[in-house]
Amino acid sequence: MDRITAAEVFIDVTRSGSFTATADRLSMSRPMVTRYVEALESWFGVRLLHRTTRKVTLTTLGEQCLSDLELWIDDGQRLIANVKPNDVLTGSIKIATSVSFAHTQLMAAISEFMILHPKISIEIDLQDTTSDLVKSRIDLAIRIASNPDASLIGKPIALCRSVIVAHESYLARMPAIKKPEDLSHHHCLGYTNFENQVWHLTRGTIHKSISVNGRLSANEATALLEATLCGTGLSLQPTYMANKMIQQGDLVQVLPEWKPNDMNIYALYSSRKFLAPTVRAFIDFIDEYLKKYKWDIQ
Repeated sequence: MDRITAAEVFIDVTRSGSFTATADRLSMSRPMVTRYVEALESWFGVRLLHRTTRKVTLTTLGEQCLSDLELWIDDGQRLIANVKPNDVLTGSIKIATSVSFAHTQLMAAISEFMILHPKISIEIDLQDTTSDLVKSRIDLAIRIASNPDASLIGKPIALCRSVIVAHESYLARMPAIKKPEDLSHHHCLGYTNFENQVWHLTRGTIHKSISVNGRLSANEATALLEATLCGTGLSLQPTYMANKMIQQGDLVQVLPEWKPNDMNIYALYSSRKFLAPTVRAFIDFIDEYLKKYKWDIQ
């Protein structure tokens, strides 16, 4: 039995904590996962995992072997990457990101990347919250956050600025907004993942935190953008989505001298040890790609 595959299966089981979960993640049967782990234990001549009906845990010897096996697999991947021609990358990447960022920015970048690397395939997982990358078999997450998950490796690749916007039909029927405090008397659409009930605004050295109210909230930015276009209320929108609509006159920027908090756009992954060459290449590509674009309103 292939010892490299057995080692990879064993490592996956230690991360998922379940033979069944690993079988689902690796698209193989549970008995096959068991066979690979047993083959590895036979190779070492020791028991590597404690099995119960509820969970799987490492034995003391299993903990000792795990780091060595991770290094072994990583060295093998690095050797393959060094032997292959530098301009030929193969394999697949599973990327998780938000609907809004995928639609407005990421798909164009991915299309360009795939033209440069025709032997790479990419799967996109659309979600607005950070998932368990290991459990979901996600190679890379592109996330907008103030503070990314401390358990993940994060590389800032761009800055995300936001603006307050509304449709002219909403502004025409509501009281004028001349200062941040006026927002308390308006319908402010809530994004449940960012400043849902309190909007933090800055003008120069002045900072204000405004409690806002609204009857509509959502956990996905494009839904709130559509609601804003329908005249439902005010919303905080990233400039990568709002700028074009402001320039076209579809939306009006409110309190333009007051700036909402900035956030970073991160490339997040679970481990440097197992970062495949294809993923490394995409991170470098998207980092350079996003530097070409300026989303701030001039």
